[in-house]
Amino acid sequence: MGDDKSLLTPQQHREIASTLFNQVWDLMVKTDRSIKDDEKMLKAAHASRYLWGEVGNPENFTRGEWQLTRVYSLLNRAEPTLHLAMNSLNMCETNHIGDFDLAFAYEAHARGHARSIRMLKTAKDILILQKTQRKKFRNWRIRHIS
Repeated sequence: MGDDKSLLTPQQHREIASTLFNQVWDLMVKTDRSIKDDEKMLKAAHASRYLWGEVGNPENFTRGEWQLTRVYSLLNRAEPTLHLAMNSLNMCETNHIGDFDLAFAYEAHARGHARSIRMLKTAKDILILQKTQRKKFRNWRIRHIS
């Protein structure tokens, strides 16, 4: 690929980016998403964001980052959710973007932290369960083997 040679016109970039963005939204609200749907949703969100990065404006960029936070959150992936939420917040601040874009960036940031906390709580619960199960098994062995 050349430095500034694209196979697509700017208008084609916009049309494809917009179509992908809407397809991702449809997959996000789908109640019976399959693993294949999840993969398609993730790849389409990245493709949409990439294309907007080629021809869009800062509002398009931050909305693309926000959509990626939603996708990663739905996929229970806290680290990329937080990373992209910070990107979105930084873009809003750098480009003086306010209103709902800024609100959505903060919402994405909160969602990323909530996902992280849930993951930590789940890990803690698993450790407690393992400890409890070991103790129960040890007591069972003492009663039944001794």
